[in-house]
Amino acid sequence: MEIRPVPYDHPDAVKLDAEVQAEYGIRYGDGGDATPMDPADFRPPNGVYLIAYDDAGVPVASGGWRVQNANEEGNRDGDAELKRMYVIDQMRGRGLARRILAALESDARTAGRTRMVLETGTKQPEAIALYSSSGYTPCEKFGYYRFHEDSLCYAKTL
Repeated sequence: MEIRPVPYDHPDAVKLDAEVQAEYGIRYGDGGDATPMDPADFRPPNGVYLIAYDDAGVPVASGGWRVQNANEEGNRDGDAELKRMYVIDQMRGRGLARRILAALESDARTAGRTRMVLETGTKQPEAIALYSSSGYTPCEKFGYYRFHEDSLCYAKTL
């Protein structure tokens, strides 16, 4: 398994993003995550986007972080927002999400970020379990879905 940074608009990133959006659509009965995203958000030093590739070079997992500072959506100065964590069905249960999460935390810490934050939903128990077991605790709601009932927000000091 190789984890490497790619642009958020790289074809492999676009493919995995479409898959995670489809899964969100099934779980929540909507069109997926409508949070505004810009490929520039994930360009160092303001963030990074990672993809895990299997031995055949197939993209199997992804995740990224982007800079957030104090804003009207509830973020704080020093935040790094976790986005688009995803592992394809066939590769789940192998620790890939945990490996990508650790790499993202390390990268954000190196970039000077002080807190990793994320928003997930009540219909994503696997994500909730991953984040809770990785030291994330519930925090004040922030971001695009901060007023939605199904939204859950977590944070971890880096």
